[in-house]
Amino acid sequence: MGFEQALAKILPPESLLTAVEAKRPFECDGLSAYQQIPRVVVLPSTKDEVRRIVKVCAEFGVPIIPRGAGTGLSGGALPLAEGCVLSLAKFNRIVKIDLANRIAVVEPGVRNLAISQAAARHGLYYAPDPSSQIACSIGGNVAENSGGVHSLKYGLTVNNVLQLEMLTADGDWLTLGSDALDSPGYDLLAVLHGSEGLLGIITQVTVKLLPIPPVARVLLGAFDEVEAAAAAVAGVVAAGIIPAGLEMMDHLAIGVAEDFCQAGYPRDAAAILLCELDGTVGEVDSQIDAVQAIFSQNKCTSVQVSNSEAERLRFWAGRKSAFPAMGRVAPDYYCIDGTIPRRHIGVVLTRIAELSEQYGLPVANVFHAGDGNLHPLIAYDANDDAQLEAAEQIGGKILELCVAVGGTITGEHGVGVEKLDQMCVQFSSGELSLFRQLKEAFDGAGLLNPGKAIPTLSRCAEFGAMHVHGGQLPHPEIERF
Repeated sequence: MGFEQALAKILPPESLLTAVEAKRPFECDGLSAYQQIPRVVVLPSTKDEVRRIVKVCAEFGVPIIPRGAGTGLSGGALPLAEGCVLSLAKFNRIVKIDLANRIAVVEPGVRNLAISQAAARHGLYYAPDPSSQIACSIGGNVAENSGGVHSLKYGLTVNNVLQLEMLTADGDWLTLGSDALDSPGYDLLAVLHGSEGLLGIITQVTVKLLPIPPVARVLLGAFDEVEAAAAAVAGVVAAGIIPAGLEMMDHLAIGVAEDFCQAGYPRDAAAILLCELDGTVGEVDSQIDAVQAIFSQNKCTSVQVSNSEAERLRFWAGRKSAFPAMGRVAPDYYCIDGTIPRRHIGVVLTRIAELSEQYGLPVANVFHAGDGNLHPLIAYDANDDAQLEAAEQIGGKILELCVAVGGTITGEHGVGVEKLDQMCVQFSSGELSLFRQLKEAFDGAGLLNPGKAIPTLSRCAEFGAMHVHGGQLPHPEIERF
């Protein structure tokens, strides 16, 4: 009996996709520059089906590519031609909402936003909110350790998950973490966050729920200089104010977002800051005054403060719409995800502008300024091979610049296939060896999402990377600490 025949004994016909056209929607994730039709796609609906599928794949030596909603932006869910895409889309139940403990137990295919929608009637919500929260799944959020606008104050996915249930590559069930605030032993719960499907298949997630703040208001500050906006970000955090969100958009991002949804942004600004403050009425009012003063000290030209929930949502609508709005500039965009120390925002954005001019491709910057998580959007036409190559070169140089200033090549999008070369810049050979040993401890046969996240030493040798722990930095003139 062959591989497909063995799967057919486990799954109904509609849950086993073998025809090319049926498999095509699974050929890539949000990083659509790379595509590959997989050997087969499976859509199990029970844990027992997942376990049996994993056993069959192990028997036939077929790689498994776990997949959530496919909204990832690093090629983490890119299939292999000989592989089996294991979609968890049918695992979409909210198992329970525990009001006493303020937790929700959900399956991995539940949409991020659906958790907050279900909890809202109880005055609760789930804090991490990626821009794709209307579509992205909680299992994918764990796999990439996703963040969002409100990560500055409330943390990434790893800070908001208490427990995971997962299946190993050997077909064993593990429960990591607990319903309590801490659990004994090594923190394997954190290890699974950002593991990109390399260590196990997540089948259930327990998340924290928070009370909806009594008040939330947004300040929209306009600046004539990007450097002034960056200084204002540093000033807010230095003052001990931790906004719920602190986002920056540059001139190009402002324009496309305003064209797209008319959020009321000042089109002539070089940059805007969106600073959301939440808490009690007294706390928010006092912090608004303090933030306005800091903006003014840093050459802010105008400030708008939301006076209603509708206005607050309108201000955020432009930020949330910036990515799709880039379609007004070019048919495609390449979203880079690097993180830097806040004090280097100004110099890094200047370098990005220089790269944009050098390669002749527009780059819009819209990002989580409060935690230094950059999201440059490189506009290009994927039908033009030269433009695609130029976009990839700009992206690689931006990531290496992030490492040079003491940052990292990813804040929340993961490594996938996109950043394998830059992993060689970020980490030494010894560190990469440790990552591979961890992978082998969970998946000795190497069947879970192979070829992602951890480059081989031979690849690093071919890339000719200069490790930040040894050789000269790509940008030695920039202070790192």
